[in-house]
Amino acid sequence: MSPRARRGRPPARRRTRARRPGKRRQRAEDRVIGLLVAAVVAVALMVAVVDWLLAHRWILIVVGTLAVLAGGVRLHQKQQRARWEAVRTQGLRYGLNQLDALHHSRFEDAVRDLMRRDGCRDAVRSGGGGDLGADVKATDPYGRRWVIQCKHRRNGLAGAAVGTPDLQVLNGTARQVHGADVAVIVTNGRVTAPAVAFATQQRLHVVDRHTLAVWASGSRPLWELLRAVPPPRRPTELS
Repeated sequence: MSPRARRGRPPARRRTRARRPGKRRQRAEDRVIGLLVAAVVAVALMVAVVDWLLAHRWILIVVGTLAVLAGGVRLHQKQQRARWEAVRTQGLRYGLNQLDALHHSRFEDAVRDLMRRDGCRDAVRSGGGGDLGADVKATDPYGRRWVIQCKHRRNGLAGAAVGTPDLQVLNGTARQVHGADVAVIVTNGRVTAPAVAFATQQRLHVVDRHTLAVWASGSRPLWELLRAVPPPRRPTELS
């Protein structure tokens, strides 16, 4: 075809297509519309409920009265439990025969309760698998952190003696793992002489059967029965 013929041919028309909104845009608009409808329905429902309650005010009065009574009952029960717990812990006493008859886990509970009696409000029993030598943890009123390992002997003095290996476990974890200021081992049985010597060397404390008897049957806190207890961490009304 010659250049002249090409110049004489009219240019081809381009087809134009109307642009349609994308699927994402359509979904967003549908979502907004759905939210608006839900909001309108919620507001209408709320207005209807308020109108109905205003027309039946006696229901509001009854519900409010019941709520106040229920709250008062729960508060009274909570205060009563707190008072009984305070009385129980203040007068807590154990005899050696009682402690000997306990299961080892209940023995740990008893040691925890004695620490609470002495004023360690956060005393908890943490004994069990993976306790890493800490059966009871507590903070005394002077701010000192106590870590206690319990060794219960069902036969008391006739049971196996607590030896140096038991003290070594406590020495390896009490301060490094649990952050103890005072590391203690408590037993209702015997403690070997080498274990006592090791405890003195490593600044550990041993509560043997005799010391346990004095602590559990009296009202003196444990830190008054032990020697070389670290000084208070912070000044208190007791110091």
